Amino acid sequence: MAEHPESSPLDDPVAPEEPVVPGDPAGHSDPSAPADTAAAGSIGGLDWRKQVVAGLITVVVLVVVFYGIFPKFANYGDAWASIQKMSVGSLLALAAVTVVNIVVYVLPYMAALPGIRFRDAFVVRQTSFMISNAVPAGGAFGLGVQYAMLAGYRFTAAQATSAIAVTSVWNMLVTLALPALGLTVLLVDGDANRNQVVGSVVSLAALVAIVVAMVVVLRSEGWARRLGGWGDAVVHRVRPATAPTAVADALARFREQTYAVVAERWGPLTLTNFAQQFSQFFVLLVAVYGLGGRATGVNPAEVFAAFAIARLAGFIPVTPGGLGTVDAALVGLLSAFGMDKDQALAADLLWRAATFIPQIVIGIVTFVVWRVQAARRMSNVPRAAA
Repeated sequence: MAEHPESSPLDDPVAPEEPVVPGDPAGHSDPSAPADTAAAGSIGGLDWRKQVVAGLITVVVLVVVFYGIFPKFANYGDAWASIQKMSVGSLLALAAVTVVNIVVYVLPYMAALPGIRFRDAFVVRQTSFMISNAVPAGGAFGLGVQYAMLAGYRFTAAQATSAIAVTSVWNMLVTLALPALGLTVLLVDGDANRNQVVGSVVSLAALVAIVVAMVVVLRSEGWARRLGGWGDAVVHRVRPATAPTAVADALARFREQTYAVVAERWGPLTLTNFAQQFSQFFVLLVAVYGLGGRATGVNPAEVFAAFAIARLAGFIPVTPGGLGTVDAALVGLLSAFGMDKDQALAADLLWRAATFIPQIVIGIVTFVVWRVQAARRMSNVPRAAA
């Protein structure tokens, strides 16, 4: 992801237990309420000390990875030389898959929120990506902005909560499915060793367990609370001060918020989230092959396995969008599969630039566009009332 792991995970912020939403507690937001009011409220609720600490941690991780680890592992000068040798056709192909990735990134949101127009979903997704991935600990702020935007587009708080929660959870499930799929591809391709075969089986078993747990939670509130009760028992052993039914309440609330959408839209949700992940993979694949194709020492199956496993590093909540952590894992895995270290670094830099920078820039533009739209709606409210 860049998300990031679509608000990361990766690049998508996870819905909080008690989201701050515009409108009344019943979820009946006022369509005429200016969107920037909710955004302002979310900004005011941020803990700026945590923001500063998160920012410092991000800087430290980036310095350690990009200026501490990578220079000892590979050479930036040689990596840049490899990029400069890419053909015009390869650069055009990279630009094309970058555009496709930006477009596909919007589709999971449209699957989770039927009725939203592409242009509105585009503004919401790109803006939240920018905030969540460019601002240290920006997930909470990005979440508040999403609610404010959707309120401005005439969606209720309940609809917004459901869409954000489902999008985040499905993105997580698909990200967890990728390593099992990647190692299975290696197995079929005949390049998997014993450890990778074991890893494939373990990943697949973990994925099946997660899917079964999801089905159990959605089956009924009783099952959700029963499973949550087991979770509470485990949590209390680690943190006794936690509320007795914290996990059970969270699972019951999640089921209430998402059941209808999941029951009706699980197919499009799965398809669009896989499409989002594969669009990012194709950016990496084009970058690798643009640097030399099979001469780089890796085949598409190995590139996919490296990408799939590296994406798991995005679950480490250290930096926005997995900056540094995912990159270190990706370069290391590509090198382990046989790619030249300098070219592996070049491929990662190209992939990160193509999947991160354009959406950050677009997100800044869409944020400005939304603020202008919100200001216009706010200025029209008194005249409409009169």
